[in-house]
Amino acid sequence: MTSTTESTKELLLSRIRDVPDYPKPGVMFKDITPLLADPLAFAALTETLAELCVRHGATKVVGLEARGFILAAPVAVRAGLGFVPVRKVGKLPGATLSQAYELEYGTAEIEIHAEDLSAGDRIMVIDDILATGGTAEASLELIRRAGAEIAGVAVLMELGFLDGRARLEQGLAGAPLEALIHV
Repeated sequence: MTSTTESTKELLLSRIRDVPDYPKPGVMFKDITPLLADPLAFAALTETLAELCVRHGATKVVGLEARGFILAAPVAVRAGLGFVPVRKVGKLPGATLSQAYELEYGTAEIEIHAEDLSAGDRIMVIDDILATGGTAEASLELIRRAGAEIAGVAVLMELGFLDGRARLEQGLAGAPLEALIHV
């Protein structure tokens, strides 16, 4: 758990809107756009995640498509680190490494530019929400295949009832998983 203050947690949580039955009936979507629109909340989130990057010795920040990009890029700038996107397959123009992973109803695939990470890099993976952990787990595999090591995974919110943390434990190999908010 991070040293995020209770007031910061309360601020962040107060700016996350629940949207019932989106994108399908029975789902309670966690909309972070109000948080992004609030400069104080967005700055607090960016600062908190940047502090985690520094604390865990990251040398680069990886953001997961798509909302992870929105969070990871300013965090990388604030922490003085490079930013590397993990994209859906077919979105990057250069030589890539790709990783398929299981979804609830099928599979998906993500990729990273092969030359953007190398031995000696310590990577902090940043995303908005940890749900089932499939995308994060696949990103950890890509990072290792590129020769880098995992400094940790940091998310704004963890949906504990989906047990994504358990799925990531082996792939983290002792690196921390930091969630600012637990739901």
